[in-house]
Amino acid sequence: MSALPPVLTVRNAEKRFGAVHALREVSLEAYAGEVLALLGDNGAGKSTLVKCISGVHALDEGEIVMDGSVLTAHTPAAARRAGIETVYQDLALFDNLTPAQNFYCGREIAVPSWLPRGLRFLNARAMDRETAQVLDRLRVKLPKLDAPVALMSGGQRQAIAVARATVFARKIVILDEPTAALGVRESSKVLELIKQLRAEGNAVILITHNMEHVVELADRAVVLRQGRKVGELKPSRANQQELVSMIVGAEV
Repeated sequence: MSALPPVLTVRNAEKRFGAVHALREVSLEAYAGEVLALLGDNGAGKSTLVKCISGVHALDEGEIVMDGSVLTAHTPAAARRAGIETVYQDLALFDNLTPAQNFYCGREIAVPSWLPRGLRFLNARAMDRETAQVLDRLRVKLPKLDAPVALMSGGQRQAIAVARATVFARKIVILDEPTAALGVRESSKVLELIKQLRAEGNAVILITHNMEHVVELADRAVVLRQGRKVGELKPSRANQQELVSMIVGAEV
């Protein structure tokens, strides 16, 4: 665990949906330059917790702290301003747009800056140039930058979604099942991208059911079951069975 203070702290998170108690006093910390795996079976509360962190849901009780400051009036826009970017399983890409257009959709670079935003002109060259620089930095290879993402492979689309998050994430990138439905070769490219995010000092929260990827990537793993945090440890081949046992609620 880092000697530096955590970039993100969740304290005693509670969330209910009617009679369903989705989160029960869940606490965790995420540090810069680490991959934190968030594990649990379906319905364990992983996605609910991530949506609370990313501002989609408001906590009923508890608090979310970024760099020592409690996030109030937490919304998706507020989460992005705080430096949190999330890549959900559906990727939320616009199939008919190019990578650069997907990167900057809703956050377009427009000039001149002194005009009201509705009267500015889009600076397509700047968006294309900055997208190419980000993809090059993250070692993401695409056949054509001017092609719509609908024509790209699953791995390339996943890489675009992750790279888009890194453009604006200043502190935390949350990845929900980033290798789901990908082949071995495409999955390996996404794993390398996650390692690059960590090397650049981001805190990465990774939701996955793939224990091989957890052992390979994660510095720590937090396990949820039935809305509660039931364990935390450093993943390794030696304790892989212990992690699985915590996930399913079996005796080790």
